Amino acid sequence: MPGRTDFKRHATLVDHMANTLGLDLEEQMLRGKLTFSQLDDAVLSCTGCTQPCACETWLATRAKTADAPPFYCRNTQLFDELRKT
Repeated sequence: MPGRTDFKRHATLVDHMANTLGLDLEEQMLRGKLTFSQLDDAVLSCTGCTQPCACETWLATRAKTADAPPFYCRNTQLFDELRKT
């Protein structure tokens, strides 16, 4: 089971990935397009990823927004749905 440090790390990764994709998760929640439960599920899904170090490296090399997350991102579908609305 992921510990507190893992959750914090993956919450940061989810937020940073969203920002890199041009999404503000707080704004999405305020607009009713994302629930707290969905965000919680996204972080939990991220904790199951086998490539968090690769994700951190990928995110660190992005100077601007990206068109899509890396192929291994477990939250691609959620991010795609949020970008459509």
